[in-house]
Amino acid sequence: MIEVYIDGASAGNPGPSGAGIFIKGHGKAEKYSIPLGNMSNHEAEYHALIKALEICIQSNYQTVSFRTDSELVNRAIEKEFAKNKQFAPLLEQALLLTKKLHLFFIKWIPSSENKTADELARLAIRNNKPKRDTNK
Repeated sequence: MIEVYIDGASAGNPGPSGAGIFIKGHGKAEKYSIPLGNMSNHEAEYHALIKALEICIQSNYQTVSFRTDSELVNRAIEKEFAKNKQFAPLLEQALLLTKKLHLFFIKWIPSSENKTADELARLAIRNNKPKRDTNK
């Protein structure tokens, strides 16, 4: 089974954001730090989940166990319902991707157990391209 640790982070709410993804299994470890542009922290958490699912599907990982420190994302996936309607399209996209896997599990973990994904998400924030001021 593949273990996937995910985290989304924002510098500001909304602000520059990033996704951190740490995948381990089959004797190897993969790390992804993906800049996401400007969005809220919760949006970044959903995008981290979606990006990780896409990576797993592309890598042909069929049995995956996700770990997240986002109670919001964990609860939404488990109940297949987003309380905040703004997140419904992101949840729908994630749920469609989970259906492409043979087995998908998600579990909430405390932040202290998700440090690698958190560091990768924070690195991604720093790697966002600054916007040019076009009013000069």
